[in-house]
Amino acid sequence: MMSRKAGIVVSVVLAGLLVWMSFPVAEAQTTVSREVTAQIAQARLATAKYAMDVERAKADGYMIITQMIPNMGYHFLNPKAAGFDVTKPPILVYVRRGNNWQLVAIEWVYPKRPAKAPIRGARYGSFGAACHYKDGTFILANAEARCAKTNAKTGAEFNFWHPPLVTLHMWIWYPNPSGTFAEFNPLLTPFNKD
Repeated sequence: MMSRKAGIVVSVVLAGLLVWMSFPVAEAQTTVSREVTAQIAQARLATAKYAMDVERAKADGYMIITQMIPNMGYHFLNPKAAGFDVTKPPILVYVRRGNNWQLVAIEWVYPKRPAKAPIRGARYGSFGAACHYKDGTFILANAEARCAKTNAKTGAEFNFWHPPLVTLHMWIWYPNPSGTFAEFNPLLTPFNKD
């Protein structure tokens, strides 16, 4: 017999899939293939435990690397996740309302655009070279030598620097009229003030 918590997770996953599949598709979005639909289902099942539980994500090794990026979200990185595996994304993207967090997307980053797309229909974004601090703040900087040991505005300790990156988002937990692989999601505008 299924536990109550497992039943709730399955219900959330199924309800989310129904909402996601029924959302109107924008012109920019091409039809998602059966293969990609299956990969999205795998990703949702694997990340369901994080859907409404950012603390679980943190306990599993994800750490905040950005504050709220407008129409995108807060980014949490698991530095141990490597390669492209839809069931083990290196970045979870959340929105927040008060103390309630909701997973909206998963993400991968690359030093350059992959020669072969890791998933059919992939569209890419970008993130400039930046110094990241332990409170999730970041400052764009073209070299690690430009990163202060602490963020002058927040006092947070330096965490890491990265060069310019190519990003790949998958909006699997929140509908996106711009498409499954769009960089930004206009439906997140209400969360931008939080």
